[in-house]
Amino acid sequence: MRLTAITWPRLTEVLADRIVDLKPADGSPWPRIAIDGAPAARPGALAQALAESLRTLGRPVLHVGAQTYWRPASIRYEHGRHDPDAYYDLWLDSGALWREVFGPLGPGGDGRVLPSLWDPVTDRATRAPYEQLPPGGVLLLDGALLQGQGFPFDLCVHLRLSPAALARRTPEEERWMLPAFARYEDEMSPGETADILVHTDDPNRPAWTARGPDR
Repeated sequence: MRLTAITWPRLTEVLADRIVDLKPADGSPWPRIAIDGAPAARPGALAQALAESLRTLGRPVLHVGAQTYWRPASIRYEHGRHDPDAYYDLWLDSGALWREVFGPLGPGGDGRVLPSLWDPVTDRATRAPYEQLPPGGVLLLDGALLQGQGFPFDLCVHLRLSPAALARRTPEEERWMLPAFARYEDEMSPGETADILVHTDDPNRPAWTARGPDR
């Protein structure tokens, strides 16, 4: 695999240009983009920068953080607060994401999307109002463990950390999650299945490779 050094601003620019020209294969008028990565890789930061870049290019954007679609604590912590298998299998409410996000943005959908469902800090519904994403608008979903859920992503960006870098950059109180990320690598090979792979061991010097159209 050949990786090319790039800056975060340049990567954001290249991604935005690619997304602007993206035509969903299933005929949906809404490109659906994943920014997939462990929290230590900061997928939300790239998604936020990309949202700003796309809006500058005239594209409406809905940025959804996967953690706002986690299940309630009573389900997440059913097997204890530090169970990596529960984190892998149970925390994300994929059914709700299908119902409130991907269904409305699929072929024949109405574009009426719920930007968040649950606040994992307060463990309460966010009560966010629905938003209308016009045709041509872009969905950016960021979070961990997003591949393998069957979501109809038109472009998937995976932010990869080596096991050593992931352990080093994960806060002590979150290191119980590390076996879940190792399982994700083993079962999903996210770097191989993503359209764009970004190595982020050095947070200031990313390197990337891409499949498909011009880099």
